[in-house]
Amino acid sequence: MSDAPGGETLLFLTDEQLRQGIEAMFFAYRGFTADPDRILAGLAYGRAHHRAIHFINRAPGTTVNNLLILLGVTKQSLNRVLRTLVEDGLVQSKVGKSDKRERHLYLTEAGAALERKLSDAQRARMRAAYRAAGPQAVAGFRQVLESMMDTELRRKYQALKESGI
Repeated sequence: MSDAPGGETLLFLTDEQLRQGIEAMFFAYRGFTADPDRILAGLAYGRAHHRAIHFINRAPGTTVNNLLILLGVTKQSLNRVLRTLVEDGLVQSKVGKSDKRERHLYLTEAGAALERKLSDAQRARMRAAYRAAGPQAVAGFRQVLESMMDTELRRKYQALKESGI
């Protein structure tokens, strides 16, 4: 049986150890979103705008329906976010070539610049944390995150990862 650095066995965790992990996730998420939140607040945008911009950048030309599936939000909520981003000149919506009912989404130059600014802040935080933790911890962290995903979400994550976009 392998012991973790603090002498904790990884095969059995107490409720207290799990509570500490849950709280660490809450505080880490606050840190991870803090920099983009400050940037977005100055533009009167929120995290939903950030997620939309991120995934449109990740998969240029993605459809509104695909974005709905990735984000797991209601059509009404996504439409509100997209309408703002389009009106503000950050996202461009193009009618599908083969299916005129589809709307394909692309970032404009201004949208791409905002996405870089938001992602640069998060990359800097992730890079510093990864360097401090070391390669084995990074691999373990990724494994933990992937193991926490529901099966369907893990499948979507893997597809996105494998797309190489």
